[in-house]
Amino acid sequence: MNQSTIRSIFRWIHIIFGIPIIGYIYDSPADTPNYAWSIRCVFLPVILLTGLWMWKGHLVRRLFSKRPADAVDSYTNVR
Repeated sequence: MNQSTIRSIFRWIHIIFGIPIIGYIYDSPADTPNYAWSIRCVFLPVILLTGLWMWKGHLVRRLFSKRPADAVDSYTNVR
């Protein structure tokens, strides 16, 4: 799968899972205990993981790639 497609999928997951958090913030305080566990245990972790993947996923892919460390482009040898 293309990297831009994967990024687009993660972006839409991030946006859709963010919608219930808006409801959690702006709903009446009497209703929030009814679904607070789902916000804490499902929606927030998914938002955090997709956001981190979109931000630093290239480093995770580089860490688990099969290329040797010499083949990775880096600026450590530039003088």
